[in-house]
Amino acid sequence: MNFFVVVPTLNAAEGWSRLTSLLLGSIAADRVLILDSSSTDETTSLAAVAGFRVHAIARSEFNHGGTRQLAAELLPDAEILVFLTQDIELAQPDAIHCLLEAFSEPSVAAAYGRQLPRRGATPVEAHARFYNYPAQSGVRTLSSREQLGFKAIFISNSFAAYRREALMAVGGFPRDVVFGEDTITAARLLLAGWKIAYVAEAKVYHSHSYTWKQEFRRYFDIGVLHHRESWMLNEFGGAGGEGSRFVRSELRYLWPRYWWLIPSALIHTAAKLLGYRFGRGENLFSISMKRRLSMNRLFWN
Repeated sequence: MNFFVVVPTLNAAEGWSRLTSLLLGSIAADRVLILDSSSTDETTSLAAVAGFRVHAIARSEFNHGGTRQLAAELLPDAEILVFLTQDIELAQPDAIHCLLEAFSEPSVAAAYGRQLPRRGATPVEAHARFYNYPAQSGVRTLSSREQLGFKAIFISNSFAAYRREALMAVGGFPRDVVFGEDTITAARLLLAGWKIAYVAEAKVYHSHSYTWKQEFRRYFDIGVLHHRESWMLNEFGGAGGEGSRFVRSELRYLWPRYWWLIPSALIHTAAKLLGYRFGRGENLFSISMKRRLSMNRLFWN
């Protein structure tokens, strides 16, 4: 199986060993493409020393969808494209090969692995990983929306792989999105009759501890995504029900062992909800205001 690993980077030198320690031991270096957004640290030199392919773009040109689509176009001979983010750590030497096993089924167009909480993660961020990435693998089809609703198109390009033929057949990654290029692509693939696999046996460490302001900005971007790509809500249902289930699960996880974190968790939930509603109503705001509200501020330039 001809595959390549793609890692978009920006000033990734500080966590370089965490990213590459197991990566270098599991696949050939020339199978890795570093797509760098004009880092000002040693990222590109470290990548070159490691033997990785390096392609640089202007920082202003970065887009979550467009940059990954560029990678797909730079690697026309790839059968499978594996995407990682610079802040992940492989939890096992064979994580990527384990993920690739999903493509032995010809109808699988995309697969994503299990994200475990990073070492030292807070209980709140650990719960988010346990909730979204369970221990059981599964394969989703378009009919999965009847049971899962919007969750049927859940996927994360922090650790995901795509059959290039299928990806290109649905138009590739959207080139100009503030957030959620993976979700849009997953929806298109299911609607086109492909399957998406969740491979719980392929594991990485990856989680974040966001402040309430960061949560607000992140969910503002999600709201913008859902406003602009409302067809996804029409096809797979709204995200409100899933959000309510997440909050109930989080409270059960925190009580009683981490009871003192519940007030903070509720504040974060309120910030998410408010940010999401502002994002859905983005037409009420000027570009300069949207830039201030967004986590991905360069998108609005």
